[in-house]
Amino acid sequence: MPFDRRADPVLKRLRWPLRLTQAGLVAERAMRAFWPLASVLMAALAALMLGLQTLLPEAVVWTGAIASVLAATAAFGWGGWRFRWPGRGEALERLDETLPGRPVTALMDTQAIGAEDAASIALWNAHKRRMAEAAAQARAPAPDLNVNAADPYALRYVAGLFLAVALLFGSIWQVVSIRDLGAEGTAVLNGPAWEGWAEPPAYTRLPVLYLNDQAEGTLKLPEGSRVTLRFYGEVGALSLAETVSGASGATPPPADGAQEFTVARSGSFSIDGSGGRKWQVEVIPDHSPKVAVAGQPVLENDGYTSLAFAAGDDYGVAGGQVRIALDLAAVERRHGLAAEPDPREALVLDLPLPLSGSRKDFTEKLIEDFAQHPWANLPVVFTFSAVDEAGQSAAAAGFGTELTARRFFDPLAAAVIEQRRDLLWARANAPRVAQVLRTLSHRPEGLFRDYGDYLRLRTILRRLEAYTVQGSIPEPRQGEITAALWDLAMQLEEGDVGDALERMRRAQERLSQAMRDGASEQEIARLMQELREATQDYLRQLSRQAEANGETLEPGEMPEDMMTLSQDDLQAMMDRIQELMEQGRMAEAEQALREFQEMMENMQMTRSQQGQGGDQGREAMEGLGETLREQQGLSDQAFRDLQEQFNPGARSGESQGNEGRDGGLGRGQSHQGGGQGGQGGEGNQGAQDSTPGGNGSGGREQPGQGGSLADRQQALRQQLQQQREGLPYLDGEAGDAAREALDRAGRAMEGAEEALRGGDNAEAIDRQSEAMEALREGMRSLGEALAQQRQPGQQNGQGQQLSDTAQGQRLDPLGRNNGATDDGGKVGEGNAYRRAWDLLEDIRRRAGERERSERERSYLRRLLDRF
Repeated sequence: MPFDRRADPVLKRLRWPLRLTQAGLVAERAMRAFWPLASVLMAALAALMLGLQTLLPEAVVWTGAIASVLAATAAFGWGGWRFRWPGRGEALERLDETLPGRPVTALMDTQAIGAEDAASIALWNAHKRRMAEAAAQARAPAPDLNVNAADPYALRYVAGLFLAVALLFGSIWQVVSIRDLGAEGTAVLNGPAWEGWAEPPAYTRLPVLYLNDQAEGTLKLPEGSRVTLRFYGEVGALSLAETVSGASGATPPPADGAQEFTVARSGSFSIDGSGGRKWQVEVIPDHSPKVAVAGQPVLENDGYTSLAFAAGDDYGVAGGQVRIALDLAAVERRHGLAAEPDPREALVLDLPLPLSGSRKDFTEKLIEDFAQHPWANLPVVFTFSAVDEAGQSAAAAGFGTELTARRFFDPLAAAVIEQRRDLLWARANAPRVAQVLRTLSHRPEGLFRDYGDYLRLRTILRRLEAYTVQGSIPEPRQGEITAALWDLAMQLEEGDVGDALERMRRAQERLSQAMRDGASEQEIARLMQELREATQDYLRQLSRQAEANGETLEPGEMPEDMMTLSQDDLQAMMDRIQELMEQGRMAEAEQALREFQEMMENMQMTRSQQGQGGDQGREAMEGLGETLREQQGLSDQAFRDLQEQFNPGARSGESQGNEGRDGGLGRGQSHQGGGQGGQGGEGNQGAQDSTPGGNGSGGREQPGQGGSLADRQQALRQQLQQQREGLPYLDGEAGDAAREALDRAGRAMEGAEEALRGGDNAEAIDRQSEAMEALREGMRSLGEALAQQRQPGQQNGQGQQLSDTAQGQRLDPLGRNNGATDDGGKVGEGNAYRRAWDLLEDIRRRAGERERSERERSYLRRLLDRF
């Protein structure tokens, strides 16, 4: 459409849509004319950003550069020849084509006929108004940039993809390196030039140095650094001289101008020629790594052995190993170890390294389970070694110690493990091991807890004897037998014990055996933890049994074992045992452990005897408990008399504090003959008046309300005799054991009586101790016998008939009333236990006083050994 001035009013209203349409036409024609030029430029820029000019030979780069310039020039000329700038008329026509009815053309038309007719003129004007309204809705059309017809192979997209890859993986700064293409030619004109880099080894994690930025002088470089130099200009204008790599003299560069060398020692290197430099190189040495043992082997609670070690290196430790070899010279060559050992390779383990943080200086622990290794608990030598990233290695001096591993404290399990060790030591030990195993299994009664374990041992024995040929055993069979022995020892040590009480007993036995064997602190701590866990399981089992039997566990109806001691009390006792062990007082700790074991067994006895045996059984238990306390009182009185015998007047300052410590029996009559209680037959009338009047504790006069110690001991013996005769009928082993224990208690009381009449208080105290121990054993057996007589379904009915004594003053595990002690103090307040402990501490103190006579100190030591 030719431009017409009459369209000016129309163009004023359409100036912005018209301008945008004209710009779109420019874009269309530019795209069609210059897409080859754009493709060439994108491809060239992508090649430069990816750094191809630094990777390809210089001739190829120059050829590509010239070809790119020629192609760009040709594409620009072809585009300029085809490109035509669009006029306003062309833009107006493109815009009008997009409107329905071509309103712009209609607005520029004139009325051809009826120009003088008013009606025609009005119609024409109405038509132009409608066209003007349509033209006002004009919008610039989108340009058509499709050049598929001109580029059927989509070369422009290939160039665009190439540029996108360069933008992602290349760098725009690579473009500036194109100036290096002319550096040589420039150097020819301006003189020689050089570039250099010093690259430390990667494991040092130090940055690369650009030598052009380093001033002349001292240059510190790590050992093994790689120096790279590039010379530009005339060949031979620059040369290298260095003494750091081992070579000497000036080294001419190769034809391509690049030269490399490795820094191995301190020295110098220089670039000789115009613009060259010189540096004194000070090498930072790479020392060998260091490694050392940092402690003793420790047996952890889970049975693993840990050994701490320290290691370090200038730039970090890359790895390490520990070699464990048998220290044959330190082995005690006896029993199964007397034979010549079979050849065995040293044990080599990789050292653990920190997973995070620096490895320049660290301390770690080697943690392994050596329990099944043939050298477990035998002398070995640990040799630690470490290696760094440079391949340098170093080893620590051999560290001799035992290969600490789990120990077995069950005697039978320990014996099996010892035979397993001997068989692993030498296959020639097979006949000896078979002989020992046959000895262990000869009389299994009382040795094996489970008959199945005995059968397993016999099976292993038969297999071992069958495999033994000419005094030895084949190596594959050796592994089979030792694996079976290990499984048997684990079963004997830990077992598959379902009963919580039995588990607790096993834990107590193992801990006691460990103390006697002098086990390490870690082993004792592990066994003590096992005892704590087993005790907690036992208490939970008691609670579950109470619930299963329909017991409500109300405060007034709680089982007496629950009322006697709380879990805090048990925990305090176990803490005391552990404290004694940590202090090295193993004898006292073992005695405390035995007391704890007896108390827990009595707890089971009293728990099972509730509601059983009727009133007669309960009265018998209460009577024996009362007799036990009275015997304790007589023993305390005899001990105080013995103190006065050896140290007259010592009680003057203690009489007030000791008053009433004889278990409720009082001081009795004044001691005659300087404290020789029981001289002659004095006080017989008092003894006769105190004859018990029944089986139980009620309805009898307390023996010892008058008379000498001997008379009171006689009355107590007669009381015990009547209690024994009044016991309910009890069949079975437990009943027989109860009666036999009470017989022994009576005989011990008779011996104490004779000793008191003879003035030998020391002997009397020993016999009284035997009587009390027999009484305790008799009470335990009596409780077990009563429990065996219990019939199903009797508990609830008999529980409703408990007397006040059985409900409110139940017996504790030692046979005492739960309600109150002999001096009125509550058991919960710990008075009785505290008195006993104070007495033991006093005996220990007196036994250690050297000013006392040897006879008295010897007797006090015997007391400590007994109690």
